[in-house]
Amino acid sequence: MFQDMTKKMNESIEPFKELVNIQTRMLEDLTRQQMECTKSCINATLAQTKQLQQCKSANDLLVLQQSYAQELEDTLKEASDENLKSLHDARDEIEKITKDAFNAFATE
Repeated sequence: MFQDMTKKMNESIEPFKELVNIQTRMLEDLTRQQMECTKSCINATLAQTKQLQQCKSANDLLVLQQSYAQELEDTLKEASDENLKSLHDARDEIEKITKDAFNAFATE
């Protein structure tokens, strides 16, 4: 009897465990993506700082600044796209678990 109750309890909390795992994976992905984005931004800033010394005119500086701004924009857009994909993937998995749980109640 106790074993049956334990088994039933484990089965009933399984969806919750899956939700926690999904959220954990999502947060790990988001953290990794943010670290990569930050690293790219820092590297772009360092590269721009080194290239500043080679600017001979205001036009050179303007071109360098435009290139730097474009690189940052591309980096941030890519990070945003990856973040949204991680969030959408997690949402889709959570929706599936929720639907499965409700379907299980409906069939009982």
